[in-house]
Amino acid sequence: MKPIKALVVDDTIIYRKIVGDVLKEIPGVEVVGTANNGKIALSKIKTLKPDLISLDIEMPEMNGIEVLKALQEEPDSPTVVMLSTLTHKGSEMTIKALELGAFDFVPKPDEGKMADNLLKVKDAIVPIIEALKRQRETRLRIRGKIASKSSPARPVVRKPPIKVPDTPIRKSKSEIIGIGISTGGPNALTKMIPMLPSSIKAPILIVQHMPPMFTASLANSLNSKTQLEVKEAEDGDVILPGKILIAPGGKQMKIIAGADGITRKIKITDDPPENSCKPSVDYLFRSIAQHYVGRSTGVIMTGMGSDGTKGLMDMKNTGGTIIAQNEETCTVFGMPKEPIETGIVDIVAPLEQIAEKIIKTIIL
Repeated sequence: MKPIKALVVDDTIIYRKIVGDVLKEIPGVEVVGTANNGKIALSKIKTLKPDLISLDIEMPEMNGIEVLKALQEEPDSPTVVMLSTLTHKGSEMTIKALELGAFDFVPKPDEGKMADNLLKVKDAIVPIIEALKRQRETRLRIRGKIASKSSPARPVVRKPPIKVPDTPIRKSKSEIIGIGISTGGPNALTKMIPMLPSSIKAPILIVQHMPPMFTASLANSLNSKTQLEVKEAEDGDVILPGKILIAPGGKQMKIIAGADGITRKIKITDDPPENSCKPSVDYLFRSIAQHYVGRSTGVIMTGMGSDGTKGLMDMKNTGGTIIAQNEETCTVFGMPKEPIETGIVDIVAPLEQIAEKIIKTIIL
């Protein structure tokens, strides 16, 4: 495959250098230029035709959001990775950028030596570039443009079947929905959540891989786009019908029983990361499996890695229904891939049909 041509856009020379140096070290990436504001960036995009832009959000003359909106009018626009400050304003603008279709974002370190900051940016951006490479391969394969000579057919890997209970658990209509999602999540959730009816009785618990502050901004944004109540979960929140709770960034979220033995509540903990994720989908889904035997729906959507697979197995083994987003509509076909290949998924659906599939599994 051709190298990924990258354009670095930032109003500070320090971050243009940090991001540019990180990208230059990644095999298969070629930095073709830099720009210090949005207007210059749009001009260079026309001449340099980059595949990837690292885009600062807060810039003079034309900010990152305005650049993204302008790119939406262009056919075959480049993939955009946002550089975001760890502030309330920065997190709100980042969520808006992701909803507009930015691929992912990298938090800007706000303190420390340049060498340390370069390492932090590298740790954040390398997995994104690797996911972008896989996305390009997937899209080419789906379009049938990979010639057999340049891309030998991969052997089909059969996953071992999961262990199922000796006595199948009788399923009933789901009383709770768990959603696990990562890269491409804000854009996907912005499209999917408003499709759910206001009459929905099942609560919805979401793990979106994000750092602190960003999950609160995501919840506020989604809350403004749907008739359902959406909020960042807090310790002790009662799980109520039709309420959507998003796990707070940098924490773990699970379900516990209330003092009456009937009510179910949210427990926010500082337990260690799982699958390098905090919040972790597996962590939440295990508790759903425990407290809603035979009455749950697990939904796994676009994202890097495999967080959620083990939790989905627990839900499946306790009679849950499993829905996965299909490869074609995922920004990154990572998190749904293993559950689908392992055979634990009941329904594979494109993004625009996921709400409909969820509705069919629950009590309205």
